[in-house]
Amino acid sequence: MNILLWVLQVGTAFFYIAGGSYKITHFEQLKKMGASMRALPKAFWACVGAFEALAGAGLVLPAALHIFPVLSATAAACLAVESVLVVGLFLSYRDFAPVPYAAGGGLVAAFIAYGRFALAPF
Repeated sequence: MNILLWVLQVGTAFFYIAGGSYKITHFEQLKKMGASMRALPKAFWACVGAFEALAGAGLVLPAALHIFPVLSATAAACLAVESVLVVGLFLSYRDFAPVPYAAGGGLVAAFIAYGRFALAPF
């Protein structure tokens, strides 16, 4: 179980770091894709992107460096909650295309949080 969780943590970290960085650096391209991107200000999406990138790093670094490894599980739980909020935001603007992307990442993050808090804690 520990190996599976590590593989999921590293993959999910890459997923969120890449996605968060993309939201910050390529906002103009994202604006063309959905109503929610056009309706909300760039600063909002930059904050969401920064949160995703930092929490993505938090999935791996604390545990890998053995510095407060519980922060990795906490980062996973925060990403799961953030995904629920973002999916709700997308649905409220009828942006259905990014919903599977956000929901899938959130489900994996929720499994990591459950795994690290209950199944195979550090």
